Amino acid sequence: QVQLVESGGGLVQAGGSLRLSCAASGRTFATHRVAWFRRAPGKEREFVGGASQNGGVKYYADSVKGRFTISRDNAKNTVSLQMNNLNPEDTAVYYCAAGNAIASTARAPGSYAYWGQGTQVTVSS
Repeated sequence: QVQLVESGGGLVQAGGSLRLSCAASGRTFATHRVAWFRRAPGKEREFVGGASQNGGVKYYADSVKGRFTISRDNAKNTVSLQMNNLNPEDTAVYYCAAGNAIASTARAPGSYAYWGQGTQVTVSS
């Protein structure tokens, strides 16, 4: 069992940066892939970025590639999402997820069993 708690959301102007953090509890955290998803108003939940169990492999949605960076620290049971050069289209509730996803399905929400409660990110123009 893994429990996830996000923090770090807020209001930022376009072009600004935010860093989201996700604190995990549970001794099996290091055995799970992790990912960040987001849901904008009126839209489906979408994949943002993910990392393999040891953090050595990272992958991103095209819409955030080059602007967002995911990292994990298994010693501290944390996952972070550094978001730079934000734009209003990044406005959404951001969710941290963990699970036994395999590489081929790691961008699918259904591949993750554990979810945080979400943190709101709002980017003003």
